[in-house]
Amino acid sequence: EKLKGKILKLLSEDCRHSPEKIALMLGADASQVKAAIEEMEKSGAIVKYSAILNEDKLSEDRVEALIEVKVTPQKSRGFDAIAEEIYRFPEVKSLFLMSGGFDFTVVIEGKNLKDVALFVSEKLSAIENVISTATHFILKKYKLEGVIVNGYDSNKRIPFQP
Repeated sequence: EKLKGKILKLLSEDCRHSPEKIALMLGADASQVKAAIEEMEKSGAIVKYSAILNEDKLSEDRVEALIEVKVTPQKSRGFDAIAEEIYRFPEVKSLFLMSGGFDFTVVIEGKNLKDVALFVSEKLSAIENVISTATHFILKKYKLEGVIVNGYDSNKRIPFQP
């Protein structure tokens, strides 16, 4: 279990590490590392490998929104049935059950503001147990998954003018 934790830490920092490289970094046997990774993939502990993208550097224009959703939970299944109905929409990138003033946070992606508005009005609000929504558009991302993508670079020198 200790080895698995170290492997997960390294993979979460850079999923391009090969089992051989991880073994070298940890001073472990490559076959043990490979077996541990395969076991974590099969068990669902490792769900997916993905890249963190700085969308401001890409030519594709997309709009992301964070939507607060209040619902009435179903008696027999609580929030799970509603969550399943929401996360099945292809626009939904992430879905979280929350504590506090609302029940779910839904992160969606659309081509433009109208696309997001149509999703909220025609799909999300149409779900039977949804009471209300509040949509917040993401304007700029500074840090994603622990990585600064659009922040001040403290390594750059400040220009000096006398």
